[in-house]
Amino acid sequence: MKNLIERVSSEATATEADVVSLLECGGADVKALYEAADCVRHDTMGDEIFLRGIIEFSNHCRKSCDYCGIRGPNRTVTRYRMTPEEIVETACQAKQLGNTTVVLQSGEDPWFTAERMCGIIRAIRQQAGVAITLSIGERPLGELVQFKEAGCDRYLLRFETSDRDLFGRIHPDDDFDERIQCLHDLRRAGIQVGSGFMIGLPGGDTGTIARDILFATRLELDMIGCGPYLSHPETPLSARPLLEDREIYFKTMAVLRLLNPRAHIPATTAFDALFEGGRDLVLTRGANVFMPNVTPRKFRALYQLYPNKPCVDEDSGQCSACVVGRVARLGRTIGKGPGHSRRGPEKNSSQ
Repeated sequence: MKNLIERVSSEATATEADVVSLLECGGADVKALYEAADCVRHDTMGDEIFLRGIIEFSNHCRKSCDYCGIRGPNRTVTRYRMTPEEIVETACQAKQLGNTTVVLQSGEDPWFTAERMCGIIRAIRQQAGVAITLSIGERPLGELVQFKEAGCDRYLLRFETSDRDLFGRIHPDDDFDERIQCLHDLRRAGIQVGSGFMIGLPGGDTGTIARDILFATRLELDMIGCGPYLSHPETPLSARPLLEDREIYFKTMAVLRLLNPRAHIPATTAFDALFEGGRDLVLTRGANVFMPNVTPRKFRALYQLYPNKPCVDEDSGQCSACVVGRVARLGRTIGKGPGHSRRGPEKNSSQ
């Protein structure tokens, strides 16, 4: 097992078969994998856990992804949009609660044009002074350049799966090549790139997850965001079961850390939806970022990408106090500064 971990830790020599072996390991080998990932995290990223507050500012979406609760065709969703003023005010509150980054996340909502988004970005820069991540779907290169010039630091756009056929089946109105091109365009625009995939998509297997891990590694991402696939009851994939091996979700995160020692890896909210204390466990198995929900309470229950989403009945202050306690219990510290990419020179020093 030790030799396998060392081989996988070398990006030049890791193979799909090696990654599959780690994903299928059991018993004491699982513990060894988690310990190795946590050791790599400690040695390369330190013991800081960076807080990046998520603002879910719109659940309108023009897309029809077969797994997502806010997909456009879902008529059971009560739609909402926060106003630009509400978004900026929430970002300022997030800064006061200790978040050094805000993540502006929404469905693919055409109402938020490039001009509107740039105005929001500039206002957050001026009033809150935090780093800014956008997660608003595919946008053309020209708009990405505008976002960068307005003050956007990072962008999160999951590729969801590296299996082209599987991508097409679950994204009836999207194109795999266009998704990947957008990731390359983000680099061209000078924005730090975050991407990732869903672990355990229907139609995939352990080999699929291994290929997704290697694909994410080849992209040389600044941030890798992954989480368990969870089916929403109001979607075409609602009846698909979860993976039998529940440990594979955590093993995936550990292998990602071995292969990507200098990438920021968040403990995504979906882990808490599936496991009690799931995000805490991920933070001991390779992750170094926590993303508290700072969305105003009145909107939280309406942004349901998947069922059993945690923290929908709490306000931002309660969530933040909970996060501080969780970090302390892990014996870790809350990160200072913006927590920019460790893969190269920091592109923005604003905090």
